[in-house]
Amino acid sequence: MDSQPKVNWIKLLLFIVLTAVILYFGKNLFIPLSFALLISFLLYPICRWLEAKKVPRWAAIALCLLLLLIIVGLLVWLLVRQMLSFTKEWPNVHAKLISTWEKLSEHIESTYEIGVGRQKEWLESFAADAVSSVFGMAQGVLYTSAVSLVLLLLIPIYIALILYYREQLAQGLFVLFEKSEQKKIRTILHETITTYYNFIKGMAIVYLVVAVLNSIGLLLLNIPHAIFFGIVASILTFIPYVGITIGAILPMAIAWVTYDNIWYPIGVVIVFAVVQYLEANLIFPWAVSYRLRVNMLFTLLAIVAGGILWGASGMILFIPFLAILKLIADKHEQMRSVSILLGNGNEEGKTQV
Repeated sequence: MDSQPKVNWIKLLLFIVLTAVILYFGKNLFIPLSFALLISFLLYPICRWLEAKKVPRWAAIALCLLLLLIIVGLLVWLLVRQMLSFTKEWPNVHAKLISTWEKLSEHIESTYEIGVGRQKEWLESFAADAVSSVFGMAQGVLYTSAVSLVLLLLIPIYIALILYYREQLAQGLFVLFEKSEQKKIRTILHETITTYYNFIKGMAIVYLVVAVLNSIGLLLLNIPHAIFFGIVASILTFIPYVGITIGAILPMAIAWVTYDNIWYPIGVVIVFAVVQYLEANLIFPWAVSYRLRVNMLFTLLAIVAGGILWGASGMILFIPFLAILKLIADKHEQMRSVSILLGNGNEEGKTQV
């Protein structure tokens, strides 16, 4: 006889809808808090190690935040420097685009008998519509940027408070469960933080190696701003399949505009394809000791749901949240069905259909 409790699908659906509504309308609170919580998981082992060396807690937290600031600052500095270098060469790229457009215009005129004047009218109409749309979005962008700046300033404050009051927060979590379950919850929480820290540390190595390989491949092709494109493509790989495609579009366009030869964009595709293959089959298994095996369907659903509820921040945050849910489900017998549902099909005891 099956002893597992039946799922009340109506209650589950209501819970999902209510959670989505709360997350959507409370995103200004939950987005910085979520970033702070995940970053706290990463800084916690370092902070605890410093405290074991007799460093006061407030000083350990300050050192962790300083280390985080240095790493983020170096990455931003490198990207900004490469971007400024790219803007300096924009006049050359612009001239090349104008030349390409003139050739294309001549081809359209000779093939489809559409005069240059008519083409110019269409182009001006398209440009006017684009400018109007951009102007209409400007106010919203400025408002969003101002709100994002405030939220960004809140993140380090949240991180410091979470790390400083971590015992009280953990104790408040434990009292939500029965005493017989508290030891198990404590073990799951500790293993979740440790595993997530090791996973993200391994992923940082993966992104670094992928960025180096991307940059080397683009440098060998003599693509302008190879380092910038290599880093951006590496960062975008967190989005399965789609990210590497987006990361390849701009260097392909620059390669085509610069050399006016189809083989250079094809070379960019080959470089990214080879690096992606190495990342999936060699780099990732070597750098990440524990792979959070979440199947591709739910990974993509998490990205889409995150984008709908929280925008770009949700696309970043919902993937680790899903991975943490899978990790907890793997270690909790009552969540066995969730573990199987989110798994990639390699778990033991799977049912053939």
